[in-house]
Amino acid sequence: MKKIVGFAVILVLALSVSGYHYFKEPPKPQFKFQKVERGDIVSTVSATGTLNAVVTVQVGTQVSGTVSRLFVDFNSPVKKGQAIAQIDPSLFMSQVEQSTGNALNAEATLAKAKVTLADAKRTLGRNRQLLEQGIISQSDLDAAQTAYDSAQAGVQAAQAQLVQSSGALKQAQTNLRYATIKSPVDGIVVSRNVDVGQTVAASFQTPTLFTIAQDLTKMQIETSVDEADISRIKIGQTANFTVDAYPERQFVGKVMQIRNAPVVTQNVVTYVTVITVDNKDLLLKPGMTANVSIETMKKEDVLKVPAAALRFKPKTDEKQARKKGKDASTSQRGSTHAASQKGERKMPERPQQKVFVLDADGKPKAVSVVTGISDNSFVELVEGALKENDDVVVEQILPAKKQASMPMGPRF
Repeated sequence: MKKIVGFAVILVLALSVSGYHYFKEPPKPQFKFQKVERGDIVSTVSATGTLNAVVTVQVGTQVSGTVSRLFVDFNSPVKKGQAIAQIDPSLFMSQVEQSTGNALNAEATLAKAKVTLADAKRTLGRNRQLLEQGIISQSDLDAAQTAYDSAQAGVQAAQAQLVQSSGALKQAQTNLRYATIKSPVDGIVVSRNVDVGQTVAASFQTPTLFTIAQDLTKMQIETSVDEADISRIKIGQTANFTVDAYPERQFVGKVMQIRNAPVVTQNVVTYVTVITVDNKDLLLKPGMTANVSIETMKKEDVLKVPAAALRFKPKTDEKQARKKGKDASTSQRGSTHAASQKGERKMPERPQQKVFVLDADGKPKAVSVVTGISDNSFVELVEGALKENDDVVVEQILPAKKQASMPMGPRF
């Protein structure tokens, strides 16, 4: 009997302890806070782009032939007019000699035609005198006139031949001059696409032999800005960027150009924005990828709230949330109907957001605020019942749920 009573007492105690743990009030949720700060805030637009020289010249060839000599290589500094390569000039020199001979022959032919013309002119004048004296007939004078006209035509033909030969000579000399390829600008050779012994052909599309960057101390970044952000970009804005080669260093540039031509890639519309960069120390190289942040607006000494506080929503019971949402929608419909009955038209207000602070009972309380620009970490506080150093909720920490367990009684 005593064993039964003892077992009953132990069972009652175990049930009491389990019930207390099961039905006791759950622990209050914990929150993380951040303070409302005062300071500067900068709104930016992020983009990526590629570094390039401001002026890049592709040097080709206007004549065909075999490359016989190269005077420069990669990274060679060059001056305007400096020889950088040469195509075998043998064929062009022979063409110059042949054209020179043709031109000399044309000059001799012209001189001979002039002598013939002078002789025909003298004969014509003499025959006119003889005709007046009645010594020769009219036919003899006509023959002399014909010979004179023919000599004049011969002079004109010789002159034309001389012009043609001179043009061929100039063309041959120009081709010989083009056999020596020269730099069109001052700069640095960034690309060489030929070697000695390689044959190049100048056709409708001139082959590129060298690429010369005119001035690597001045570079530019061509970035692609999304259409949603392009309205915030203005010429002259400051742009900060980094490159993978120097991840801890930040470089500065300025927006120089916003191109109106859209670039559509997989139904995404972007616009090319050109940013100028000073590269006096020559750390930046063409082709580097730049991660750009363009400053679109900056405000100093303003109140700012953490962006996480605007994203925070307290975790409430689902039934209560649905009931509150239903009551709010009903109230909104009623106010809208009342306004329509009165013939009033509600003017749109500035968009408001909510942040949460803790009330006297330790529960989250919503505070309506009007925000301004953002830098992704903080958001400008334009209006609202918040002041500097106020704590706002950024995260709610829910306690882990404990499962109620029934202790085992003593084994008999």
